[in-house]
Amino acid sequence: MQTTVEPRVRRPRPKVVTLSDAAAARVQEIMARAEKPYAGLRVGVKNGGCAGQEYVLEYAEAAAPLDEVVEDKGVRILIDPKAVLFLIGTEVDYEISTLSSKFVFKNPNQTDACGCGESVTIVPAKAD
Repeated sequence: MQTTVEPRVRRPRPKVVTLSDAAAARVQEIMARAEKPYAGLRVGVKNGGCAGQEYVLEYAEAAAPLDEVVEDKGVRILIDPKAVLFLIGTEVDYEISTLSSKFVFKNPNQTDACGCGESVTIVPAKAD
């Protein structure tokens, strides 16, 4: 008697981070002008600022073995595994106003921000 185990079909996982059309276009423009080719855009969270945490955006030369890799609107996003629970459901947008242009994080896990807008308080996402 031989039993066959069927592989479990996993439902598609939602993207940890998504980009608005404006953010994707701006990242593609920046990457096209970079001094050398990069593996993608690294998005993360670090401790700092008066509210406790800061968002990080930087060029990624290579993906680390445990990075979460997200492809969205033609942009490859690399996320440090320690930041995933803080960023689940986040949309990165790019806003232009009269006095500035900047990337903006729309994060459902963010509970507070400092007055200057440079740092935030983020709680890890809860499992469903």
